[in-house]
Amino acid sequence: MSAAPDVSQLGSCPIRVGAYDRVVKGHGSGGRLSQELLESVFLRGLGNPVLQRQEDAATLAPAPGRLAVTTDAFVVHPAFFPGGDIGSLAVHGTVNDLAVAGAVPRYLIASFILEEGLLLSDLARVVASMRAACERAGVQLVAGDTKVVEKGKGDQLFITTTGVGWVPEGRSLSIASARPGDRLLLSGTLGDHGIAILSVREGLTFETEIRSDSAPLNSLTSMLLELSPEIRCMRDPTRGGLASTLNELAAASAVGVEIDEAALPIRPEVRAACELLGLDPLHVANEGKLVAVVPAERAEATLAAARAHPQGREAALIGEVVAAHPKRVTMRSVVGGTRLVSMLAGEQLPRIC
Repeated sequence: MSAAPDVSQLGSCPIRVGAYDRVVKGHGSGGRLSQELLESVFLRGLGNPVLQRQEDAATLAPAPGRLAVTTDAFVVHPAFFPGGDIGSLAVHGTVNDLAVAGAVPRYLIASFILEEGLLLSDLARVVASMRAACERAGVQLVAGDTKVVEKGKGDQLFITTTGVGWVPEGRSLSIASARPGDRLLLSGTLGDHGIAILSVREGLTFETEIRSDSAPLNSLTSMLLELSPEIRCMRDPTRGGLASTLNELAAASAVGVEIDEAALPIRPEVRAACELLGLDPLHVANEGKLVAVVPAERAEATLAAARAHPQGREAALIGEVVAAHPKRVTMRSVVGGTRLVSMLAGEQLPRIC
């Protein structure tokens, strides 16, 4: 595997494609400027043997097991934030959707919507970040496309990614498989990504920098599923946060879910930011965390394994699946009593991923 590009240096000097240091409408023409953009930015930054062929369709070797496919679009603002950027986020988000489905991620396809006027140095920085993220996750970006829209129509850069992987024979995870008595494992702290984005967007400063948790989860999911193949389901609580994920689980499995507020891992600075801004940490987006539904008899062993992994050091058992109040989620408060945890209504933090 080649060394990851030094992303930090790519925004320090202009990248030029022909006579231009910014995206122009001609870069979307399909002609000479499009080819120069492809070669100077995308193939240079993402090139691998499959992508370098520049075929209309990538041809890939078959893999054992069942095929898994997912797709997602990324419109985060700002494009660069503490702990990541839109490029690494696009890779991590798509890899994680495959990983929590029990799949082994293998390939990505990416489509870029570029706004006229976007600095080519910023685009090159995003592309290099995507390559580094692909290498970390062990996947290849094998096909893609670019389109250019007029200035004012695209907010610089949107990315859509499709992920392809395979699910090993005998593995079957489903959001409809939770059973009363199962325990809920959360792999780490809540709200880091959403608050990191908001702090940059709104110019907020805190004593400790809040960084996005954006990261690929496939190493963690692979380890957990090898140790505990009995895991019923895994989900990544992205938009809508943990609250929406647990409500989706309760509805799909026709069960109740009860969580304990005292057990939720939340960084003090994130909690303070949420209190200041009137946000519920349960509704704030995450991009490098998962929730696993684990049979009770495997819960402690699975928790110990998660905590031994770099991405699960702050994992916690946060609640359980119950037969009571089916399709509803409740939380035991630290001050006593129980409250209903509802799915996020509307858009709490727009343009977050």
